[in-house]
Amino acid sequence: MTHAEEWKVGVYLIEDGGTTKARAVLDNGKSTMVGRGAARCNPQDLEVPAIGDELAASRAMRDLAGQLMRAADKDLLAMGAAPPDPRTGYGWPEDAGP
Repeated sequence: MTHAEEWKVGVYLIEDGGTTKARAVLDNGKSTMVGRGAARCNPQDLEVPAIGDELAASRAMRDLAGQLMRAADKDLLAMGAAPPDPRTGYGWPEDAGP
């Protein structure tokens, strides 16, 4: 059975006074999820906006990824799957190779 979908993620950044805030918004066509992240520039460091953007965006996407994993865990439990191994979660371990 073939299955194809397109999920869109938008990352929105705002910098104000040395703090960069990010929102990662996932829209799968049925619902949306929002991850949030922030980064602050140390007052003694040079201000490089690109670094703050990268840090805040990565933190927002990590937050979003955690929400997706928790949603998948909840859905799997609802389908009768055994609780996940806390070390690897459901499915194959991320480092499983060929």
